[in-house]
Amino acid sequence: MYPLPIIAEAVLNGLLTGSVYALLALGLTLVYGVLHIINFAHGAFLALAMFGVWSLNAGLGLDPYLAILPLTALFFAIGYATQRWIIGPASHGDDGNILLVTLGVSIVIENVLLAVFRSDTRTLQTDYSFNVFEIGPLLVSQARVFGFAGALLVTLALWLLLSRTDAGKAIRAVAKEKLGARLSGIDVAHVYAVTFGVGCATLAVAACLLMPTFYVNPRVGGAFVLVAFTIVVLGGMGSIPGALIGGLVIGVVESLSGLFLGESLGQIGIFLIFILVLLFRPTGLFGARA
Repeated sequence: MYPLPIIAEAVLNGLLTGSVYALLALGLTLVYGVLHIINFAHGAFLALAMFGVWSLNAGLGLDPYLAILPLTALFFAIGYATQRWIIGPASHGDDGNILLVTLGVSIVIENVLLAVFRSDTRTLQTDYSFNVFEIGPLLVSQARVFGFAGALLVTLALWLLLSRTDAGKAIRAVAKEKLGARLSGIDVAHVYAVTFGVGCATLAVAACLLMPTFYVNPRVGGAFVLVAFTIVVLGGMGSIPGALIGGLVIGVVESLSGLFLGESLGQIGIFLIFILVLLFRPTGLFGARA
């Protein structure tokens, strides 16, 4: 049995990592809550954003956290354009077609990344990548603390957007009743594109928070998107509070599983939770029955 301080440190680091996982899930659950589809290109957009962070750092020496503003704006525009002029027209209003189109977008992005960057794994070094804060007997990664703070700020900003702005009211109206929103004069296609853009923008922020402590290659999005899907299922499809709480839970479970079972088996606990939720509470913690 490990000493209590080591277990406490694992739990704390799990919470910090889980906050960034929650940020990955926020974009996924937001798109599902409004468009009612699962975005299979989510992982590919994350990989693209992580390569964007790496490229800005390698080419311009830009710190990952300073890259948040330009990359967030860029990925909002990419997400908006992808939904408005590719996914929307190509799907012809059929949800089944949307799934296929997002899968196609994912394949295109991944292969473009492979062509440009090859299959090499890349990392970046910052002054704080390996620094720690000492909290009594506990050692906590500085980069993960910064990631935790950034994830909470983005979650708060997203909540304010949805609850206090006209754009947020339009998004909630479309999510609740698409036909009624259209009859009241809301441009549903525009709202869909804005929602998809916001989802991609959250991925850009997550990429900037992840890169100081993680690696990137063209297929890295697949590993993260599996965790994000698990968080969405645990928290409830379409639930933003569920994504936040689910991310924290999954982060702690992964950290403790890695501690007790070994780093290579750290994700066993995640997929065990995924199976148990599907078996006993398929709507998740905060999801509603259809």
